[in-house]
Amino acid sequence: MDPLKIIERFYRPGALAHRLLVSHSRKVAEMALATAAKNGIRTDENLNFLYEAAMLHDIGIFLTDAPGLGCFGDKPYICHGYLGRELLEKEGLPGHALVAERHVGVGLTAKDIAEQRLPLPERDMTPRSTEEIIICLADKFYSKGKDPLRKKTLEEAREQVRRYGRQKLSVFDEWLKLYNPPLAGPGL
Repeated sequence: MDPLKIIERFYRPGALAHRLLVSHSRKVAEMALATAAKNGIRTDENLNFLYEAAMLHDIGIFLTDAPGLGCFGDKPYICHGYLGRELLEKEGLPGHALVAERHVGVGLTAKDIAEQRLPLPERDMTPRSTEEIIICLADKFYSKGKDPLRKKTLEEAREQVRRYGRQKLSVFDEWLKLYNPPLAGPGL
């Protein structure tokens, strides 16, 4: 399966949304694969899934209202995860679909969604598998904004997560200890 071919079903090559999505997703995939290698994940099946799912994790952004990203949909940006899940399920990719849904923040619980009155289906959307966590973790180090190729510092990534609350930062910090992603180096 070629994730770029799937992306091109929904994004016009060369358009701003396509460029930002692909650039961001490639960086997330690089970091996810490097993290997997540091953690002894070496089977072709796992590595292929990590790459594909990292490339597709943000596929739902075009359905959101994010003009700065070249996206002119009618949903709030926070919806891109579950919208991506729906798209990927229709493509016959249920595992990839769960990564798309579960990567937002460090995951959202049904309680988070209800208490914050988020415009999302009220269900658990927290990463569970090693691959889901590694992709979610890598995603926190790259943005789709002004410079999608620039890696955030650890403190910048932690500050972004801190905005979601102390408990979410604790989850992020636990993942950092557990998976020890590469935090320095060229391109990573």
